[in-house]
Order: sequence, then C-alpha cells, then structure tokens
Amino acid sequence: MVQLLLQMLEATLTSLRIFLLTLLFALPFGVFVARGRMAKNPIVSSLVNAYIMIMRGTPLILQLIFVYFAPYYIFGASYDRFTAVIVAYVINYAAYFAEIYRGGIQSIPKGQFEASEVLGFSRIHTFTHIVTPQVIKRIIPAMGNEVITLVKDTALAQTIGVAELFRVAQNASARQFSTMPIFIAGVFYFIMNAFVAKGFDKLETKLNYYN
Repeated sequence: MVQLLLQMLEATLTSLRIFLLTLLFALPFGVFVARGRMAKNPIVSSLVNAYIMIMRGTPLILQLIFVYFAPYYIFGASYDRFTAVIVAYVINYAAYFAEIYRGGIQSIPKGQFEASEVLGFSRIHTFTHIVTPQVIKRIIPAMGNEVITLVKDTALAQTIGVAELFRVAQNASARQFSTMPIFIAGVFYFIMNAFVAKGFDKLETKLNYYN
C-alpha cells in the first residue's frame, strides 16, 4: 500500500503539471481568442468562431489523438506525448475560457464605455481599470467550474500514454485485481478539486466589494 501511494503521489505531480501548464497558457490565450471572436472584421470573427465550435463540438480525447498523431502523418514529424497533451489541453480550454471572457465583457453596460470615452479615458485604460475588474468578478463562478473540470480532465492524458494519476491507478488495479487503487485516485482528485474550489471561494469573497 505504501508503494502504491508513493506511485500515485508521483503520478499526481504529473497531473498537477498538466493542470498548471494548461492554465498558464490557456488563460491568456483565451483573452486573444475572445478578442478575435468579438472583432468587427467578419473574416477574423468567423475564423475564430469556427475554431471555438470545433473545440467545443468535438471530444477532448479525439483532440488529444489528433494533436499527437496528425503531425506525423501530415508532416512526418513527431514530438513527445507530454507536449502533445499540453498543446491539446491549451487549445481546448482556451476556447471555453474565451466564451466565458466574452460573456463577461458583453455583460458590462455600454454606458460605462461611453462614459469613459466622455471622461477622456483611452480604450486600454477603460478596459484595464474599469471593465476588467468587473468582468473578473462576474466570471469567477463559470471559471471555477471550468478549472474544476480541468482537474478531472487530466485523466484523459492516459489516452496517448502519459502516466498521470488515473493511468497509474488503472495499472495498479489490473495488477492487484482490485478496484481499490481507482477509489484512491478518486480521493486524490477530490482533494485537488477541494483546494481549487476553496481558492475560488476566497477570490469571490475578496472581490465582494464590487457589489
């Protein structure tokens, strides 16, 4: 049991790496996608909308397989599994984050933009000092849901052979002819999500002064 727990802790670190790297790249990338989605240029907005529809309309497991195997069949090139996982997760979650951002931005009354213009504020100042704080407060619940889903979705990395938590639990379960490792993995996921949920609760409480 001790050896199993040590193996699962090591695999949990891999899951956490996937989780953190996905957030590191997908959160800012989602901002650019949201801006493209709201662009006045119909070509740009249409292309970005098509990208979002593909990401949201196809399973993440299929995207993982495509990102890992497509470069080899198309260009004759390949790269390691972990990198493929990060790329697939980032382009997938950036699409979801972009729609959350867009909903938050479009929920701000147009009068605030007009008032900022009358007061002589630049667009950058308006967006960073007036719009962004309100958007962050409004999108916290939706972002919390997506981030919690991301923690659980790290289990899909096993699809292309990455030894994350759930894969190690499955292998241990097969060796021992027992479902106990699977249940232990479930506890690990629950603990990670408990920390995520607590963090978002604290952030939401901290921003209550915007009410």
